[in-house]
Amino acid sequence: MADCITILGGRGMLGSDLAPALVQTGHSVRILDLPEFDLTRNDHLAHALDGAQIIVNCAAFTNVDQAEKRFDTALAVNSRAVGALGAAAKERGAFVVHISTDFVFDGRQTRPYVETDPPNPINAYGRSKLEGERALQHSACAHVILRVQWSYGSHGANFISKIQERARTGAELKVVADQVGAPTWTLDMARVIAVLIRDRREGLYHFANSGYASRCEVARFIAAQLTLPTKITPCTSEAFPTPALRPKNSRFDTAKIQSILDAPIRSWQEALAEFLRTGPG
Repeated sequence: MADCITILGGRGMLGSDLAPALVQTGHSVRILDLPEFDLTRNDHLAHALDGAQIIVNCAAFTNVDQAEKRFDTALAVNSRAVGALGAAAKERGAFVVHISTDFVFDGRQTRPYVETDPPNPINAYGRSKLEGERALQHSACAHVILRVQWSYGSHGANFISKIQERARTGAELKVVADQVGAPTWTLDMARVIAVLIRDRREGLYHFANSGYASRCEVARFIAAQLTLPTKITPCTSEAFPTPALRPKNSRFDTAKIQSILDAPIRSWQEALAEFLRTGPG
């Protein structure tokens, strides 16, 4: 029997790929997003839960640098509202899928992060997202938390779209070479979420496209795929100081989620090459 699913933040980068993926699997999908939907308002949350068996929370305060100055706003959206969502879902018997981030870690570990590694965020955004995870867990509603990283898709600004845009100008690009992770397509995230929903998986999972690369290596891959002659030069994170620190190691160990998926997680190169062939920009 198909579920009625509400996607919070459904017009964002992930939600835009998730909605059609869930419709394709036979679900009834409702999309809620700003300006008509405000996650921090309890009456809006109650409306979101009306008639829904499943809530997917893609809504978040995601401006990492702004979070340093607007921590209370980030905390309101990324933590307090998530706790309220969990409490309301518990009351109504709804299942919550919550999207989190690699930024809950400090990036100082020398191996890929597993789900049991202790979080230690190094910026305000990461702290707010970690508090959201804990608030949802404390609510005791049926839920799954999916941590993702280096997201890109057809909707919204992201590292991939920025590199495409800048590389086309022909100007030399300096790109950090000391931040390592896996660019991960929101279309692949959507397929994973569909499996979590189908199986009602609970708990905590890490997901990223397989393999790892530095930001600089990803930029060079994009330029090569698009046959752009732009010179791309590696640099350190310190060359581009930002209000918020970024973790240098964002690598995820995805063995836990791979064990429940129907197919092998594809490499970041395969996914990104397909996106560049088919996506806008």
